[in-house]
Amino acid sequence: MMKMAAGSGRRGGFSKFCQKVYKYRYLYLLALPTILYFAIFRYAPMSGFVLAFKKYSPFKGIANSPWIGLDLFKEMFADPFFFTMLRNTCVIAFLKLVFYFPVPIILAVALNEVRHNSLKRVLQTVVYFPHFLSWVVAASLTYFTLSVNVGFVNQIRYALGYEQFAYLIDSNSFWPMILIQTIWKESGWGTIIFMSAITMIDQQLYEAAIIDGASRMQRIWHVTLPGIRTTIITLLILRLGQVFDVGFEQVLLMQNSMVRDVAEIFDTYAYNQGIMQGQFSLGVAVGLFKSCIGLVFLAGSNWLVKKLGFEGIY
Repeated sequence: MMKMAAGSGRRGGFSKFCQKVYKYRYLYLLALPTILYFAIFRYAPMSGFVLAFKKYSPFKGIANSPWIGLDLFKEMFADPFFFTMLRNTCVIAFLKLVFYFPVPIILAVALNEVRHNSLKRVLQTVVYFPHFLSWVVAASLTYFTLSVNVGFVNQIRYALGYEQFAYLIDSNSFWPMILIQTIWKESGWGTIIFMSAITMIDQQLYEAAIIDGASRMQRIWHVTLPGIRTTIITLLILRLGQVFDVGFEQVLLMQNSMVRDVAEIFDTYAYNQGIMQGQFSLGVAVGLFKSCIGLVFLAGSNWLVKKLGFEGIY
């Protein structure tokens, strides 16, 4: 009797599930492309993480390649260049988190304060445009800006009587150059979410602040920023979950032999070892290591945010 009741309960639950799916069928149909995208391009490739624990051979295939346990991770940690990669990745991630992350917030608040709609649209178009340029174009523009032979910065230095400076092969210039590139290219696009959050703030709060005599800066500090605080926290947590994703294409294009000691990161190492050298398993091991670090940061930041009394992402 108990088994029959349990079976009928499962059938009843499945029937209710089907009824809900049918009731909201148009919403599920609308979400279907997104679901398929994540299923095919995000979750299905995760099965390849098994290569991190195998000595992969293209001739034997994934299933028949021998298991080697944690040998690849030991090899990665024993690499003399490992701590250099770790330092470079951490420094670039720190610079982007501290100096780049606040820029879209400041830019969104500044655009929101523009009262002329025509001027606001023009400014938004100008700051959005660099996002649609590929990193190849961005790297080319950097070359034509800073190179010794054709860079207009060095041409100006020469015209003013200063010596030309090789920015592109100077180790001390690499990290600031990567940061400036990121701010220039992605800050405008990053304002979209914050601009949307600002539009959701109750306008009566601004009216009340004006009646109380609040200045424009006081309205920004006490109304606008608290109004988008949840959005800022959510995006910060998500950013910490991708803390080691510091821009593979960008760094690879700007990298050269003269700055390798400050430009080699985990992504470029995985590319050089996994694709160029054919050590696919080692490349996967590096990617898995990065993912584990990101998961730790994501869970830790979400836990800390909840402990501070704010709402996390789960």
